Amino acid sequence: MEISQELIDAINDQINFELYSGYIYLSMATWFEEKNLPGMAHWMEVQADEEYSHAIRFYRHIVERGGRVTMKGIDAPKTEWASPLEVFQDAYNHELTVTERIYKIGAIADKLGDRSTQSMLQWFYNEQTEEEKNTMEIRDMLKMIKDSIPALLQVDAKLGARPAAPAPPLESTAP
Repeated sequence: MEISQELIDAINDQINFELYSGYIYLSMATWFEEKNLPGMAHWMEVQADEEYSHAIRFYRHIVERGGRVTMKGIDAPKTEWASPLEVFQDAYNHELTVTERIYKIGAIADKLGDRSTQSMLQWFYNEQTEEEKNTMEIRDMLKMIKDSIPALLQVDAKLGARPAAPAPPLESTAP
């Protein structure tokens, strides 16, 4: 079954949004670098890599189903924050938006009876649960420590230990 134009359009929009997400996280990494918080910068760089790999998953799904991916312009992200807490609050809010967008793609796939897209989206549903949990936990840690510099440096060190994102799989995303 060929993929519908409605799903191609929705997934193309999501590819753009995943690339934009990577820009957001790189902007956050830059801000952390400027604040001499290399662990948090590293965490955001890994997050940016993950977002780019998500874009590739969506890209492959369209291509493997006979659709055409269309690249669009990527908006400039925010570049300034008042605190590490504000950065992670923004990251958490952004992940909530990503989840909502992916659920909308799922609703279209349901409406069209496109089981292949639903199968592909299952990975994203699970991934978004993890993304929301991770950003919420870091945000909540930063809320607890308030203005404690030693505690902030401990969180920074912890986040610096995050392993790099795995490369996207080379196998097909089609079931």
